[in-house]
Amino acid sequence: MQASPPPQPQPSTQTNTQSTLPIGQVLPLMLALLMAVFAFQLNASMLSPALATMERELNTTAAQIGVSQTAFFTAAALFSLFLPRWGDLIGRRKVLVGMLVLTALGCVISALAPNVTVLFIGRVIQGVAGPTVPLALIMLRQQVPNEKQYALLLGIVTSVNGGIAGVDALAGGWLAGNFGFRSVFWTMAVVCVLGALTVKLFTKESTAPVTAPMDWKGVAPLAIALGALLLAFNLLGRPALMIALFAVAAVGFVVFWNVEKKVAHPLVTVEYMRQRRTWALLLTTLLTMTGVFAVMNGLIPNLGQENGMSADTISWWTLTPYALAGLVFGPIAGMLAAKFGYRSILQVGLVGTFLGLLAAIFLVDSPTPAVLLALSVFIGVTYAGTANIMLNGLGIVLSPADNQGYLPGMNAGAFNLGAGLSFAILFAVLNASGYAMGITAGAVILGLAFAASLLIPRPESLQDNTTDATITAH
Repeated sequence: MQASPPPQPQPSTQTNTQSTLPIGQVLPLMLALLMAVFAFQLNASMLSPALATMERELNTTAAQIGVSQTAFFTAAALFSLFLPRWGDLIGRRKVLVGMLVLTALGCVISALAPNVTVLFIGRVIQGVAGPTVPLALIMLRQQVPNEKQYALLLGIVTSVNGGIAGVDALAGGWLAGNFGFRSVFWTMAVVCVLGALTVKLFTKESTAPVTAPMDWKGVAPLAIALGALLLAFNLLGRPALMIALFAVAAVGFVVFWNVEKKVAHPLVTVEYMRQRRTWALLLTTLLTMTGVFAVMNGLIPNLGQENGMSADTISWWTLTPYALAGLVFGPIAGMLAAKFGYRSILQVGLVGTFLGLLAAIFLVDSPTPAVLLALSVFIGVTYAGTANIMLNGLGIVLSPADNQGYLPGMNAGAFNLGAGLSFAILFAVLNASGYAMGITAGAVILGLAFAASLLIPRPESLQDNTTDATITAH
């Protein structure tokens, strides 16, 4: 056991009690956390249908607008590496409120942007919202001691992260079409401010059991390494620059490893990095995202458009039902996890998604709207509503009690890295060999993700995880 911490604001649920949180406390807590997740999700997805409008109104090119989007997701991945851990040390509510306020500021800068350069700066600042979901789940864990109740609420919070039933993208298109792209950013800013206010008012402050100075020496090389990897995967057609960035990433990871062995209070101890709870989960998340993300967000919609469906129509038949299925099934997956275990339900979701991709391989020659709808709903249930949620949940329940922020943060980085890899690899296969081979490549990678998931330890087998402080998870 570690020494008792100095006086810190701690939630009353940091005990072994299994009592159910009263509904009067659940509702304001969930309102606050869902508003925070809404704010992040809008920043991530609401602009998708407004990109062409942004290009026209800023008098720039699609490539430059694309760079601004890449800047947001890269920044989101980098901030995810250390903000959850910083929240452990100085207060999670404090960090989440600060993130939302800064994100609102980024939205205002983007809304007022006279050119794409200022837009780029605004989007980078908006990327501070990247670790919103991991922080929200850690805060939820601190205030909800009952296993079944926590798993249900985790499913609700995380399912929103897969898209707000497609309404976010539809609303973004309507706002951009009627009021210009700047109205989208103003809407995001308002939601961010509301999120900051509700989190401040309706959540309790919490920290790690023992607080220590932040390991900024470790943050720097890790951020450089991940940033170099993300940039490399966005430069697939420029091999010399890719190789240079991979070299920078390798050096960054080596420096990070050596720093963590020497500093008194490391971001992640070398011991934790060697454990399967860390590398097996991160590998499973990376492979899962690589295998499925570009299929559902790129290949399937593109396939529909190549077979006569318009860009507006394809969202109704693929992206919206995919997100809606995940949103509806997420709470169910959470309840199942409380009964059968997070890892077991993750593996069921991975097998189901694998079967969905196999079906897609044989359906590429006849992609009718009904076929695409059925496929999108099925994978929406198995991936967006199950596997995605279990991966997020495992990042929480596998975390050691003395460092609850590092694994959810690094897991968020693995999600973002996998998304970039997915588009780089699967679209390269698509361009070389067609849709069937592109989806086949995704299925093969997803099979590797299932194999990696077998190495993830069961949370109850770990003696130092957060289940000791709050709930018992499977």
